[in-house]
Amino acid sequence: MIQTIDFVPQKEKGGLFKSDKIEAFKDVVSAMNDWRAQNDVNIISIETVVLPNIHDTDEEGSEDTELWTGNASSTSWHQIIRIWYTTKE
Repeated sequence: MIQTIDFVPQKEKGGLFKSDKIEAFKDVVSAMNDWRAQNDVNIISIETVVLPNIHDTDEEGSEDTELWTGNASSTSWHQIIRIWYTTKE
């Protein structure tokens, strides 16, 4: 069975005088490499995907099938890593 796993940059919420901080892409790649080292799987594909507003409270992250960008004063886009794989049997 084909499966996927997404590696999404973590978001640290800012405050009144502090902007939100998004994890660096190199750290997302590092998390992906750590997962790969710990899981014996057959990788089909590794891709980067750019998605809008995945950290918004009314969205479901990288697995949300409908991400909204309309009627917003700003849209925040995030680059993630998606691995398509099968388990070894």
